[in-house]
Amino acid sequence: MNGTLAVLLLGGVGIAFSSLGGSTSSSADATSAAGGAARAVTVTRSTVTASVSASGAVESAQARSLGFGTNGTVKKIYVEVGDKVRKGQILARLDDSAARESLDAAAAALDSADDDTSTAALYAQYVNARNTYRAAERTVAATVIKAPFAGTVTAVNGTVGGPASGGSASSSGSSGSSGSSTGSSGGSSRTASGSTGSSSTGFVELADTRKLQLVGTFTESDITKLKIGQSAAVTFDALPGVTATGKVTQIQPTAATSNNVVQYPVTISFVQVPTEIRLGQTATVKVAVGQAENVLAVPSTVVTTTGGRSTVTVLRNGAQTPVQVEVGVRGDTLTEITSGLAEGDQVVRPAATGTNQQGGFPGLGGGNRGGGGLGGVR
Repeated sequence: MNGTLAVLLLGGVGIAFSSLGGSTSSSADATSAAGGAARAVTVTRSTVTASVSASGAVESAQARSLGFGTNGTVKKIYVEVGDKVRKGQILARLDDSAARESLDAAAAALDSADDDTSTAALYAQYVNARNTYRAAERTVAATVIKAPFAGTVTAVNGTVGGPASGGSASSSGSSGSSGSSTGSSGGSSRTASGSTGSSSTGFVELADTRKLQLVGTFTESDITKLKIGQSAAVTFDALPGVTATGKVTQIQPTAATSNNVVQYPVTISFVQVPTEIRLGQTATVKVAVGQAENVLAVPSTVVTTTGGRSTVTVLRNGAQTPVQVEVGVRGDTLTEITSGLAEGDQVVRPAATGTNQQGGFPGLGGGNRGGGGLGGVR
């Protein structure tokens, strides 16, 4: 009798274990199937765009550091930072009293020498007087700073009554640096402060804010994809939602190496300039380097490329099958498929990490996290 009871108990335990094992296996299969379906994406037709990006600061495509052509004392400053000026407008002037006196003397000497040039010596005297007069004219002209183009004053580095040195004008692609000074003109107070950028070298810094650009540095792998005339989209760190359009206008042929990273400066000229944009603002430029329209495409994350061979995992009749494919344009989010897949195919996304479970009975061998032994089964 006791033996019979023992046999029955063992049989019951076996049936219980069998039932638990079968239930766990079925549940796992169902979860796997559901997970596979949830991770599958359909191959569709779309537009695939590839791009490369870089960052930089907004600067003027036409900027000048303007200075006097001679030394002297500043007599008047006609502009202040932020003023918009027209081409040829006078921006500042030195005291030109001494220069004009020299010009008058040179004019008188030229008139005298011009009266008689009958001999070689007299003709030489005339030529010398003429040259002296022309030099005096240039000196008078050098006491005035005029705007070489229409633009905005970004810095004034001087004061009325202060000294000014000649020969400080230069061309630049960016505006001047910070600085401040005060002066007066015509009884009104003038405050001069520089804008951000490279160091100011001129008495007046002028920039055309209607013509903006950005110089970004691209890696040596990206630079091979860039060409003059390619379109670009520009976004701004301080202006969410504001965008500008541009195009590649210059690619430097020589690289700049920093921390063993080889990069090439590329100039992006703005085609459209939003009114919110200011010089010196940090921006990111994205240049489209490839595009394919109305092509078969899948998310780039489902394509695995090893040794030049690209594969995807296709879901067919409930089974996951690796398939070799040929790819075209590799975009930021999508990749073009030129062969190996058909429209409507189901491609499996990579499984999420950190969710794998070990096989076996729950609670035995640590396969279930619910607890140890049979008490871990829920």
